[in-house]
Amino acid sequence: MNIITKLYTSSKTVFTTKDLALIWNENQRGKLNAKIFYYVKNKALVKLARGIFAKNRDYNLYELATSIYQPSYISFETVLRETGIIFQHYDTVFVASNWSKNLAIDNHTFAFRKLKDEVLYNNAGIINHENYSIASAERAFLDILYLFPNYYFDNLRPINFPVCFELVSIYNNKRLAKRLKNYGKNYVK
Repeated sequence: MNIITKLYTSSKTVFTTKDLALIWNENQRGKLNAKIFYYVKNKALVKLARGIFAKNRDYNLYELATSIYQPSYISFETVLRETGIIFQHYDTVFVASNWSKNLAIDNHTFAFRKLKDEVLYNNAGIINHENYSIASAERAFLDILYLFPNYYFDNLRPINFPVCFELVSIYNNKRLAKRLKNYGKNYVK
């Protein structure tokens, strides 16, 4: 099987240089870079950013977002909007990471928000899809409350507050637990 076929049989749509080295079983940096350069030049790969490539322009945006910095997962306004907790539309993809940074790649905007390691590395409330991870509505709700205590939410009905009360301990933050209790007292049945 040739090396491009290996890429196209992969379920991934976005690849880092490290991914390509593993898929192509290439451990020599110079040879790897030469292969990448060749396939980008011949349009078999699309260069999205330094060290990040796609099979074509029809890549998964969340996969790209979580490939930029690792570890990371989709969270905050992106999840809250998708689950109907906030109504505002954002073109930006919001990502939990160990960096705070805004980036624009291939006409897409990404906002990385830093969470402390003990929160970021804890998988509670994180849904692992095949090629990216995304916070549950409850985890995204807690992530945003943790960083932005006075955030306004349009609709808290989709939140499962008993799940939030289970997850809040990973933040090790008494103020967050108190805020959650205040929000939850009106919604817990």
